[in-house]
Amino acid sequence: MDEKKLYTSYDLDIWKRFAKYLKPYKKGLVYVLCSMLTLGIIDVVMPMMTQYAIDNFILKKTLENFGYFIGIYLSLGFLLVFIVYSFIMVAGKIENDIIFELRKKAFYKLQNLSLTYYDKNAVGAIMSRVVADVSKLGQNIVWNIVDMTWGIAMMTTMIIVMFFINVKLTLLSLTMVPILFLISAFFQKRMLSSNRKVRKVNSIITGAYNEGILGAKTSKVLVREEKNIEEFNVLTEDMRMKSLKSLMYSSLYLPLVVSVGSIGTALVLYYGGMSVASDIITFGVLTLFLGFTKQFFEPIRQLARVFADLQAAQAALERVLDLVEEEPLIKDSQSVVEKYGDILNPKKENWEEIIGNIEFQNVNFWYKEGESVLKDFNLTVKKGENIALVGETGSGKSTIVNLLCRFYEPSSGKILIDGVDYKERSQGWLHSSLGYVLQSPHLFSGNIIDNIRYGNENITKEEVVEAAKLVNAHNFIMKLENGYETEVGESGAMLSTGEKQLISFARAIISKPKLFVLDEATSSIDTETEHLIQEAISKVLEGRTSFLIAHRLSTIRNADKILVIKKGVVVESGSHHELLEKKGYYYKLYMKQFTEEKEIEVFGRNYEVVSN
Repeated sequence: MDEKKLYTSYDLDIWKRFAKYLKPYKKGLVYVLCSMLTLGIIDVVMPMMTQYAIDNFILKKTLENFGYFIGIYLSLGFLLVFIVYSFIMVAGKIENDIIFELRKKAFYKLQNLSLTYYDKNAVGAIMSRVVADVSKLGQNIVWNIVDMTWGIAMMTTMIIVMFFINVKLTLLSLTMVPILFLISAFFQKRMLSSNRKVRKVNSIITGAYNEGILGAKTSKVLVREEKNIEEFNVLTEDMRMKSLKSLMYSSLYLPLVVSVGSIGTALVLYYGGMSVASDIITFGVLTLFLGFTKQFFEPIRQLARVFADLQAAQAALERVLDLVEEEPLIKDSQSVVEKYGDILNPKKENWEEIIGNIEFQNVNFWYKEGESVLKDFNLTVKKGENIALVGETGSGKSTIVNLLCRFYEPSSGKILIDGVDYKERSQGWLHSSLGYVLQSPHLFSGNIIDNIRYGNENITKEEVVEAAKLVNAHNFIMKLENGYETEVGESGAMLSTGEKQLISFARAIISKPKLFVLDEATSSIDTETEHLIQEAISKVLEGRTSFLIAHRLSTIRNADKILVIKKGVVVESGSHHELLEKKGYYYKLYMKQFTEEKEIEVFGRNYEVVSN
């Protein structure tokens, strides 16, 4: 996975970036903050009530005004219950809303990102960000804000009261605070770093799970289960060791805070006890300071935990913001968006109709600087022409059609559609007029009819059937138990590769696209299905500008123009018969395949399996 480099220290800026995502919950957060401030003050007042009771009721052995005291005490108790109930309800709602909104923004972003993002980031890593990291972030942020506000409010109020009652005891109580800050500073960087490493390994493990599930059949065929387990054990052991290291820092940090706090309590007890014996302070004051000292270090311990959690939360926050703030590599200009809309909010009333004239002008393309894939590529295609691309794997065939579809953009040069640079039109405008059939068809969970009209929910069943008949898929569909209502399973697992290809072919043509791309659509299917698709191609492509990438040259004999690509350069160009007459690269490739096909006809299908 090509992850961005993580930040190396606690970063206030990233929390400022995150603050804008909290604006919709401003009122709720203000209520929670006010509730925790009030709660912190009440937690200081309650021990003062105990001190008052000791000095005025117990030591004086009187119950004068005791009824008023009980009334105030109960009122504070009921107020405490109400505040705790209400802030838990409000904070819980904010937590769920934050998780919901972040996941929605992440999914929205994933719909807009360019294909290069998916090339560089594993599915498992993306899932880890959207599911685990967002959950961790939502839970940590809200409840840590609660604990932090309560702790600060309580300590501030307590210090003011303590200084007002007895300065010496207060200073003695606070002697351990600088030591606590030093301990926190020591553990800060270490906890942050270890939590980042844990989250990163967790993403890798999620990715391994995803690959293991998707590649289960391949693993079984290659009898690789034991090797997969060994590799997964290495990942989980790495996760275990990094988690233990992170746990070690947390397990050392909190006990140290508790120990230092206990020393402060002991000092107050020693000096305060002598002061009581010398009648410098009352027993009620000593009890109050002992209670305050214990209470004072409780919010410090909570803040220590909050601090540790925020280190882990920042690691998750970095990853989530990297996703939701990722800029698409390919995006429309502001002027284009204003006129034509964006992918999710199109202004179709302004879309010009695509005729189908295509022109590549001096197009160069590279994925990485210095590693050229296409070099000075020029091509003019007239409306309705059928262009076939032939060449070795990695020669640049798929790059050409990906550039045409604007899944990528030229590193230099221009691509014109109907005489206009396609960057002057929206991506939605182009993609809505595009039919694309991949080598490995992907179907979605659901039935056949929903897969054919995927992205075109307003298409009627009659139109679905018409499209299926056009690509010769209707007959096999009707032989299924539930016909068009047949469930295809996850990724179309209930159907054969050929059946999935025919359905994807029907899905590609149902919106009547003006531009059509077949990317080795017949390379992984049986001969019978190939013949069905070839029959469909001749009908479907009529009048449409189309590009065919083909491994089987029999598929492209009738193409208007065949381009032979080698290392990003067109080395031969012409019709099927023109290229055969040249007796160059295409001629040799075609004769080799022709010989193999004849041998299969003579010796049967088993020969093809053995020869391969």
